[in-house]
Order: sequence, then C-alpha cells, then structure tokens
Amino acid sequence: MNKFMDLRFMKRLAVVKKRDEREMKMNRKHFFITIIVTLAALVFLSTYMMTTFYRNAKKDALAIGASTLAQEKEQAERYMNRALDIIQITSMEIEYLLRKDAGSDVILAFLENESDYYMNSVDANFTGVYGWIGGEYLDGIGWVPDEDYVPTERVWYTDAIMADGEPAMISPYLDAQTGTIMISISRMLYDKESVISLDISMDTLQRLTEQINFNGHGYGFIIDRDGFVIAHSDSAEKGKEYGEDAEKKELVDKVIEFAGTSFDMENDGERITVFSDTILDDWYVVMVVDNRGMLADLSRIMVQSVIMCLVVFGVIVVFCVVEMNRTARYMVKLQESRQELKQLNDTIMQVLARTIDAKDKYTRGHSVRVANYSREIARRMGKSEEEQESIYRAALLHDVGKIRIPDGIINKPGKLTDEEYAYIKLHPVAGYHILKSFSKGQIVATGAKFHHERYDGKGYPNGLVGENTPEHARIIGVADAYDAMASNRSYRDALPQDVIRGELVAGKGTQFDPQIVEIMLEMVDEDTEYQMRQLDDQQRTILAVDDEPASIDLIENIFEEQPIYRLLTASCGEEALKLLKEGGVDLVLLDLEMPGMNGLEVLKQIKEISDIPVVFMTATKDMAAMRKARQLGVEDYITKPFMPQIMLETVYSALNWEG
Repeated sequence: MNKFMDLRFMKRLAVVKKRDEREMKMNRKHFFITIIVTLAALVFLSTYMMTTFYRNAKKDALAIGASTLAQEKEQAERYMNRALDIIQITSMEIEYLLRKDAGSDVILAFLENESDYYMNSVDANFTGVYGWIGGEYLDGIGWVPDEDYVPTERVWYTDAIMADGEPAMISPYLDAQTGTIMISISRMLYDKESVISLDISMDTLQRLTEQINFNGHGYGFIIDRDGFVIAHSDSAEKGKEYGEDAEKKELVDKVIEFAGTSFDMENDGERITVFSDTILDDWYVVMVVDNRGMLADLSRIMVQSVIMCLVVFGVIVVFCVVEMNRTARYMVKLQESRQELKQLNDTIMQVLARTIDAKDKYTRGHSVRVANYSREIARRMGKSEEEQESIYRAALLHDVGKIRIPDGIINKPGKLTDEEYAYIKLHPVAGYHILKSFSKGQIVATGAKFHHERYDGKGYPNGLVGENTPEHARIIGVADAYDAMASNRSYRDALPQDVIRGELVAGKGTQFDPQIVEIMLEMVDEDTEYQMRQLDDQQRTILAVDDEPASIDLIENIFEEQPIYRLLTASCGEEALKLLKEGGVDLVLLDLEMPGMNGLEVLKQIKEISDIPVVFMTATKDMAAMRKARQLGVEDYITKPFMPQIMLETVYSALNWEG
C-alpha cells in the first residue's frame, strides 16, 4: 500500500513538474517575445523620431540658408540701388544745366565736383561720372580718351540710348590692369542724344560675397545672366566665365532656372545644396553648401541618439531579466490577482438603456428605438447600408418638432383635449422646417413631416394617400406607432405584445403600408421575449476624472438627485483608464489639467480603447487647446467653475447624440 501511495505521489509530482516546466517554457517564450517586441517598438520609435527630427532639422537648415542669402541679397541690392539713385540725381542736375544753356565748362566743373564728392564722401568705389553731353565728351575725373575713342559707339552709350531714359546697367568686365570687376550705369538725357554714366568698382560686392557661408560651411558668388563671375568668396574666381565652363555650366543653368529657391545637385561626386536669388532682376547671388557640412551637427546628434537607444534597450533587457525571475516566484499570487480582477470586471460590466429626452421623459429612448426599428425594417426590405443609415437618421430626428410643443402638453398625465391635440399635430410641420436645410437630400426633413400620414389619407399634416407618402416616412410611421404602444407613457405602461400585434394587423392597409407592417409583424413574432419595448432600466454610467476633491464633491452633488445617472469617480488618468477597460461606462467627464498624465494624454488612450464620448472640464480659456481637443475627438468642454445646469445639459447632449 505504501509503495502504491509512493507511486501515486511520484506520478502527481511528475505531473506538477511537467506543468511547471511548461509554465517556465511559456514564461521564457513570453520573455523573449517581450524583448523582441520592445526592441521592435524601440527601433520603430527611434526611427520615427530620428526621421522626423532629420526632416525638421533639414527644413530649418534650408530656412537658415535662405535667410542668410536673403540678407546678402538685401545688402547687395541696397548698394546697387544707391548707385542707381546717384545716376538719377546726377542726370537730373545735368538736364537742368542743359535747359539753362550752361556751357560745357560749367557742366564739366559740376561733373568734377560730383565725382570728387562720390569717391571721397559716399563710396570710394564710385570711380567717376562722365558722359556724352551736348555733343561733347566730358569726364569728371579728367580722363582724356585717345583720338580713336568714339563715345557714341561705346556700350555705355548705346545701351543707355536703347533704354530710352531708364538707367541701363552695363555688363560687368574685368579690368586687366587692376584686377577689379567694373560696371557702368548710364542714362539717356531728355535731348535723346546726351548720356551720363557712372563707373563702379565691385570691390564692395566682393567683400559682401566673401561673407557668404552657412555656419562656416560653403561659399558664395554673384554672376550675371551669362555666367560671368562678378564676385566670389574665393577672389581668384572673380572674372571667370562660368557660363562657358563645362563643369560650371550645369550649376549656372540651374541657378537661373530655380532662382529664388534652393535645390540639390551632384558636384564633383558630392551632394550639394544651392541657394540662389536675383539682384535687381539682372544678376544672381548664390550660396553653395556641401550637404555633409550643412548637416554635420545633425548627423552627430543622430549617432548619439542611436547609442542612447541601445543603452536604454540594454537597461530594459536587464530589468526584464530581473523582473522575470521575480515574476516566477510570485506567479501564484499573480494568478489570484488576475482572477480577482476578472471577477471585478464581471461585476462592473452591465447593459444600460438610453436616457430620456430633457423635454419629454420618454422621447429620447423612443427616438432611438424608432430609429433602430426603422433601420431593421429597411434592412429587411433590401435597402443598401447607405439607405439604412439615412432612414436611421431620419427616424432619430422624426420628433424634433416637439421642441415647439409646450411642456405641459407633452408630459400631461391624462388624455389631451382637442386644443392640446391640435398642438401635438403641429410637431411634424415644425420638425420639417427645422430640418429642411439639414442635408442636400430631404429625407430627414420629410421623414419628420410625413411620419404621421396614414395609408388611407386620414393622417396629418397633408392627408397623403398610399404611396404618395415617401417610403421612408411610411417606414418611420410603422416603427413610431409600434414603439408608442410598446413604451411607457405618463398615463400608462407599455401595452402587452399580443395587443400591439392586434393593433398592427388592424391598421394594415388603413393606417399602415401593408408591406411595411408585414415586416414589422415578422419582427414582433421573432421577439418571443418581448425585448422590443421600453426597458425599465434607463440608467447611464458617468465617469468623472478630476484630481481636485472639491470638484469631485461638486459633481457628486450635481448627480445625487439624478437617478438616471450612475456616477463613478477617479482622481487620475491611470485610475480612469483602468475603470474604462473594465467597461460599463457611457460618458467620461475629464479634467484637462492634472498632474502626471494630463487630459489630452488620457483622451488619446481612451480613443484607443473605445469611441466613448468624452467631455473636458477645464479652467483654461485657451481656444487653441480646445481646437486640439476637438481634433482628438472630444465631444465638448465645460469651463470651471461650472453651473450645475450647464453640466447636466452638456452630459445630456453628449449622451443623446452618441452613435
């Protein structure tokens, strides 16, 4: 016997051991799955964050580059505009002298005085004013041309004549003796023959160009439309013809094509970013940056981020190993806790019916039920899902016109007088006018207007006969009549199912469309437990989340005398999410400002769990925060301190339009 007992014990021990081994294997499997999932999540998150960071950083870098180039453009244009202003002012003075018949000696003296003033007081690079004036060449710096020098054949003269009184900017050229880039700005005078011109050295533009760079990287230059280099960060490059250089021509062509924007291209096997813009619509200012140099800091930050992610993952792995060992020791306790949690979930889970309308204590439940019955009738008639949804919405709003009916008539416990019944008959017409602009189609509005028409023409408001009443209104009429009999009224309880069936049969072909009422009868016959009626339990569960005890106390006081609501409370986002996962909550009142997890973060996680309506409670009046909340799907928000009436109305509205 003892040997038998020992054998049974050994077998049981073997079974337990195998079970423990299976659990250990399962735990190891879960551990490795957790590690793999964690690694995948970390890789995904890191990749997403670094990609986003890289994209934004590159965008910022391009913005900085464009801003740098814009500053250089502004300085260059300011400098050139000063020269244009000088030629305008000087030409007007000379035209004045010509009109006064001043002699050439007077005009020459004026040119000499102006040249001296410009070079010594304005800018040393404005090297003198000269021109063909009154049939004679006059030079403000005393230069005497050779005998074969014909001023009227020079570019500075011919371009000015072609410009017809507007300042003409002569193409830049390299002075072979001084190594300086020079340009001339000329203007034809009023006599159509005289021309005044100003020579300008580009040394100032050269100094400005030498400052063009992107955080110490890259270089800049200024070219004309032909690709002639007017100024360059490397002074050895000025005066070169990039437009005739096979290696530089592609760059010049793209600068001209994309002027005012940035673009990428290959240059000597490296990727570069080129920023360009125009100067006075004639020249181009350009900044070229090697992408590796421009994004060097960004690359270093991304490498550091990768290293940090690996370190974090290593810490997570170590933590998981430690926790796995601890979990193995407490597995039994964990199983017991899970069982308790399951029992708690089963206790909290329950089915709640919809609440009644604020004006009529049965209207809201009635409208939802009529909408559901109407959609089911439409489905059985072979309507498309889109048509079913349209009929559902029309049925949901079919009694909206009752807002025009006095409360005393709506909730009167006894029989209505003729005058009171006449008021009731107004609600289809009132509903139609409220809803007629609701959508492009008139199905919602006509559903409200014609749902009390009868098949025999004795209904209201228009007395339509047979199929003259729109089909959706005939469907709603049958569903509405059924639920009116199957609902509790202020003066009676819901009628027995067999009585309702008899009334439907009696109204076939007179009050109701025969085909539609037959479908309703099928639904009644299938409802053996009489579930298609107004249920007694109309309670709704509200979860209030706020870290301030005073706010929770106020909310509890507001809902204390509201038996149609059951209130749950939570003091933080974590507790609220736990309650939501247990189920049974119909609406959440959520504080926006809470320590730890704030309202926006809790809202995001709620939307991952379910589409339950959420109403924010907040002391902030920042509309930007409210717009963000709207985008995340919040139903509404209440500003603290709130009035009880506003609280109850907001809760009612959010629940009323759920789904």
